[in-house]
Amino acid sequence: PFGPRRRAQLGQAIGSRAIDHGIRILNTAPLDGARKVDGADKAAARRAARAIDALRRGWPIGVEAEGKRLNLLPVETADLDAALPSSGTISLIISASRAATLKLLNQFAAADPNLPIQISLPAPVTAAEIIAIVDPVLDMRYPMKGPFRSEALTNAPAATAAMDLARHGGLLPAFVIVDSAEDITRAEDADAFADADALIISAHARLPVAANSEAHIYGFRSDADSSDHIALVVGKRDSSTPIVRLHSECLTGDVLGSLKCDCGPQLHAALHHMAEATWGVLLYLRQEGRGIGLINKLRAYALQDQGFDTVDANQRLGFAIDARDFSIAARMLDLLNVPKIKLLTNNPEKVEGLEACGVTVEERLPVKIAANPHNEFY
Repeated sequence: PFGPRRRAQLGQAIGSRAIDHGIRILNTAPLDGARKVDGADKAAARRAARAIDALRRGWPIGVEAEGKRLNLLPVETADLDAALPSSGTISLIISASRAATLKLLNQFAAADPNLPIQISLPAPVTAAEIIAIVDPVLDMRYPMKGPFRSEALTNAPAATAAMDLARHGGLLPAFVIVDSAEDITRAEDADAFADADALIISAHARLPVAANSEAHIYGFRSDADSSDHIALVVGKRDSSTPIVRLHSECLTGDVLGSLKCDCGPQLHAALHHMAEATWGVLLYLRQEGRGIGLINKLRAYALQDQGFDTVDANQRLGFAIDARDFSIAARMLDLLNVPKIKLLTNNPEKVEGLEACGVTVEERLPVKIAANPHNEFY
């Protein structure tokens, strides 16, 4: 029992625990070769975090780049009816992939087709009309849109950074340009917010699981963003190369048993695969919906009901096919002192993503899960 003289320090387990094998609990110092997160990086991450919080609350943000500021109002969360002018023009910024769905060519930035698109709308325009432009779930309900007039992108670096901030906030990447904003960030702050070098191990405990009672759980936290990630070390660790599974959080599949995906079955199959081996590591990443967030994943489900697959749905929403950040997984393996792995995945791009971050993948092991009528085109 805990008494006044026996207190657990933060990050320290009371009772049995696995051999550290170089694992650093509460590691505030970077590993060899890792870039130190300095005060400027922390300040940048803080500005980005405040901007993301403002976007989720429907408040405008100002993004500074190249000595200029672009003030933007998030379409999804803002009170557009109160903010939209009754005369003049309205400038709307949407992602390049959403613009492609609307058959809008990037006429003013043909050299970079990935840049956001800025379109001009004559006022008055209602909030419902703008939402119908940016939300692809409504395309079949409101198929007739436009014609739209493209205009020169006011501040390309700032607009691009705003798209990243929207994704980090789990919002549709769409903004109305406004005159002013109180929450100010810089274009480069989005990179600091997503900096995997800021990740540390914050907690550790023994966690017997159904697949193997010999398991330990590690909690990872960053002072850059607010996401907590988990690693489950299954089995008795030794010098052999572990089996590793990168598993992005999937509330609907992992918890609710959704038949639209195979995430839940893949998760449990991976744990049993590790239990049958000497040892393994499950990296449970808080990157819901391949990095687009829970609400946007539900929108993707609605698009799947309209006949689109996961790739098409993500692109129609205005996101990359896969927005996951593999540097986070690489940093977690670094902190766990796991330089070489056997990766349990059906996706060769995960191998490429990890190797690009310095992880040695000795072998790719497939995960065989039977499809069902609801996910055969997933």
